[in-house]
Amino acid sequence: MKLPYEFWVGWRYTRAGRGRRRDRFISFISASSMAGIGLGVAALIIVLSVMNGFQKEVRDRMLAVLPHIELYAASGDRGAALADWRHLTEVAKQNPEVRAGAPYVAAQAMLVRDQVLRGVQVRGIDPQAERAVSDVAGQMREGSLDALTPGSYGVVLGRALADGLGVSVGDPVLMLAPQGSVSPAGFSPRMRQFTVAGVFEVGHYEYDSSLAFVNVDDAARLFRDTGIGGVRLRIADMQRAPQVARQIAELMPPSIAVSDWSRNNRTWFAAVQTEKRMMFIILALIVAVAAFNLLSSLVMAVNDKQADIAIMRTLGAGPREVARIFVVQGALIGVIGTLLGVAGGVLVAYNIDVIVPAIEHVLGIQFLPKDIYLITELPSAPELSDIIAIAVTSLVLSFLATLYPSWRASRLQPAEVLRHD
Repeated sequence: MKLPYEFWVGWRYTRAGRGRRRDRFISFISASSMAGIGLGVAALIIVLSVMNGFQKEVRDRMLAVLPHIELYAASGDRGAALADWRHLTEVAKQNPEVRAGAPYVAAQAMLVRDQVLRGVQVRGIDPQAERAVSDVAGQMREGSLDALTPGSYGVVLGRALADGLGVSVGDPVLMLAPQGSVSPAGFSPRMRQFTVAGVFEVGHYEYDSSLAFVNVDDAARLFRDTGIGGVRLRIADMQRAPQVARQIAELMPPSIAVSDWSRNNRTWFAAVQTEKRMMFIILALIVAVAAFNLLSSLVMAVNDKQADIAIMRTLGAGPREVARIFVVQGALIGVIGTLLGVAGGVLVAYNIDVIVPAIEHVLGIQFLPKDIYLITELPSAPELSDIIAIAVTSLVLSFLATLYPSWRASRLQPAEVLRHD
């Protein structure tokens, strides 16, 4: 297929400057515009990939202890609503996405060790069923989750919580429940001595410093609640949790409420998404600056090529053909710069786990010190949707930068130009 001559002329103008002194500066400006677009696109891809990696890393650590979907009583009478949690699990498994279910009791308490006191979120669990719905058993650093047998009054603590209390496996701690009894002497909190049966570490400070697991029967006795607090469900694809939760809610009786992990943590995820959008806008300004640079280089090219434009007009080229020449020139710069940026950004994003350690080794520094950050390696998770959005944004800005110079070129009058040349 034969291409229009406007393409070949525009391509020649893009490559102008080789061996021509008067065109070298314009060629340099065009090359800098191309490089600016490429750097901006690459920076956007790399930064958004790292942000996606951090979000995925934190999300996975959160879901090591949090359920994908949670069933709980919509009213206060949870004992009656969740009396047969196994039946509710079987009903939920009618959805093919549901893999397993486990009961839990949730409450708040205080842990006391010598003169140290900490507020904790207590989760009463069935150790065997819990293995099917969370990764807590795989995150144990000391002891075992199986040690939480009924009547043993064992407790599994997060690493930061255990360090704060100064305890390890085998040490006793006193747990104070908010329930208590009122006597003439005043309010007396309900308390029970527990033995540390294990220590877990998921790498998320909020949970490592405030979460404690006990056997579900022991929790029910301590908190004077013989009913199950809820049912934790695990599904095949955590990303589909909101849709699956809505489908499960249709199968449940009105007394049962259904919630998913994205809804329970929507504030945190909304903040991350807002930060990601703002970072996209800020870094897109780099591409916008490169687009303005492209506009200025095209204006200079139009001024330099006035004689060529006048000759083409006298040979029969119309204003639209002249305009298309400079549209092609600017579009080629934008397309090549975008492709180079996408290639470079994707290459770095997929190999950041190799590039960053190499830079740290050469410079003798560590970007994420172990004593400050829980994540010591820079994560990266490139997403096709982000790459496409970045490439389209770059191409659109580059195309818009060609409109004014091409319009100006089409308005030149051959007689005026040749008379002054």
